[in-house]
Amino acid sequence: MPRAIWSGSISFGLVNVPIRLYAAVRRKDVHFHQLDEKTGARIRNRRVSDTSGREVPNERIVKGYEVDKGSYVPVTDDELEAVEPERTHSIDVEDFVALEDVDPLQYVNTYWAVPDGKGVSKAYALLREAMEQTERVAIARFVLRTKEHLVMLRPVDNALALHTMLYPDEIVAASGIDGLPVRAKVDPRELKMATRLIDSLTVEWDPKRYKDTYREKLLDVIKRKAEGEEIVTEPAEAKSADVVDLMAALEASIDASRSRAGKRTTKSRSRTRKSA
Repeated sequence: MPRAIWSGSISFGLVNVPIRLYAAVRRKDVHFHQLDEKTGARIRNRRVSDTSGREVPNERIVKGYEVDKGSYVPVTDDELEAVEPERTHSIDVEDFVALEDVDPLQYVNTYWAVPDGKGVSKAYALLREAMEQTERVAIARFVLRTKEHLVMLRPVDNALALHTMLYPDEIVAASGIDGLPVRAKVDPRELKMATRLIDSLTVEWDPKRYKDTYREKLLDVIKRKAEGEEIVTEPAEAKSADVVDLMAALEASIDASRSRAGKRTTKSRSRTRKSA
């Protein structure tokens, strides 16, 4: 059973709903350590001074903010604590907004808000159903550890999900990137073919269709190596040239999608017959 990372209450108006927060995401990235190729010993990172090259003990290490290149202002733990937000145990709802008005670029991490204590479920369900009926999500703030977070609460599958969010000034606009926004004239015939291709590839959303094939292959290689198998790698295939004839590429893509759809239909019918 996962452990709660925070406990407190959701506060909207004069209503308080005691909750606990649990992580809603479990990352499955494959992590590596650095090793000495000759001995297989693990490599450790040491904290050394740029000036002397000698290792510095932990008790002498302080935080510093770089104000100019190579120029730092040291900041003490007491000074950091003085500006920390007050550690309340409340998620204070400030506004309710339409979900479609919130840019997904602002989402960071996701947590489940779980009712905490007897008799809480009714107030929890009331808030969730009210947001569902009004098609609104709640924008709030709360302090997790030592940082104040902007968050969004939204109803999901008879539960409330909490998303931590970036502030607007933390998001890089497309206009701030070289080459964006793109302004190019689109040929009406190519646009029609492109929409046909999108239609032919459109399916009902099912997240189970998508798997991390890279991680699966990587873990398989690691397992085989651990069992003593020698892995033979093959050179990567040369990349194809850039597409020049868009119409031809679109037509070929539509044909390929039809063929793939036909194969899916055949497999589905075969499974249905076997089941019968």
